[in-house]
Amino acid sequence: MVNTAETTVKNNRTTAVTEFLFSGFPRLEDGSIFFIPLFFIYMFIVVGNLIVFFAVRMDTRLHNPMYNFISIFSFLEIWYTTATIPKMLSNLISEQRTISMIGCLLQMYFFHSLGNSEGILLTTMAIDRYVAICNPLRYPTIMTPRLCAQLSAGSCIFGFLVLLPEIVWISTLPFCGPNQIQQIFCDFEPVLRLACTDTSMILVEDVIHAVAIIFSVLIISISYIRVITVILRIPSVEGRQKAFSTCAAHLGVFLMFYGSVSLMYLRFSAIFPPILDTAIALMFAVLAPFFNPIIYSLRNKDMKTAIKKHIVKAGNPLALCAWLLRPGLSV
Repeated sequence: MVNTAETTVKNNRTTAVTEFLFSGFPRLEDGSIFFIPLFFIYMFIVVGNLIVFFAVRMDTRLHNPMYNFISIFSFLEIWYTTATIPKMLSNLISEQRTISMIGCLLQMYFFHSLGNSEGILLTTMAIDRYVAICNPLRYPTIMTPRLCAQLSAGSCIFGFLVLLPEIVWISTLPFCGPNQIQQIFCDFEPVLRLACTDTSMILVEDVIHAVAIIFSVLIISISYIRVITVILRIPSVEGRQKAFSTCAAHLGVFLMFYGSVSLMYLRFSAIFPPILDTAIALMFAVLAPFFNPIIYSLRNKDMKTAIKKHIVKAGNPLALCAWLLRPGLSV
């Protein structure tokens, strides 16, 4: 009878938590100190990635697998940051830094699904560079437009489907308090620690994420090690520089993306100070997307030419709108 009564009380308590409170934000009277720079960073990310995306789509010289993957990656980056930064901005200027249970689950789903899609796409881009440099004669027959479209679509579809079971499982867990998330956005580990259930499942989650990250890093690393080996065998200095230039941007994005993600998700039971946790989260959720359009535009001559020709010289948004509405547009 006692056990039954305790179970009933516990089941009643599990319905108490309907929203979560973010406690990873700095306690400042004037939230605009962080709001203004974060807002401009977010605007730069959106505009910068849109410029890269449309430059690739508008310039026929960039209609090849490598730039197609870059444009898709830029498109995903916009939504990847939109899943978290707008809520961060509202929390910085709001006294109630809360999010509903459903809102938290949706934020986790879209943020990590888009992140998974980007990780798969980066792996695909590494394989593309491997084929282009190590098998240049067979490259046009291997990386056909059809295969390129299939790989791009597959990266996005798989990235969104693979996370569904995990999110559905989390939605069934009981949350009976406390409701403070020790982070600046909803993430797996901080949310799971609030569940009124066996916390050993957190370790299982960590292992699953670690395996996925390590597997992707190994594929990309092996591809680029092989690519660099082939490049070093090129006799001419000009040839080596040209080959390296095509891979430099990808390597930079790969190191930033997986470097920050590894710091966040390859630590298992290690506990960092809250300020360090927040810094790492900002690194892969904000700073890495901030630098990506800079790397892909400033480090790439063809991209800079396309941006100057189709975006800068257009002079006004009407030219872009006219291009978007032109007949026969294929995105």
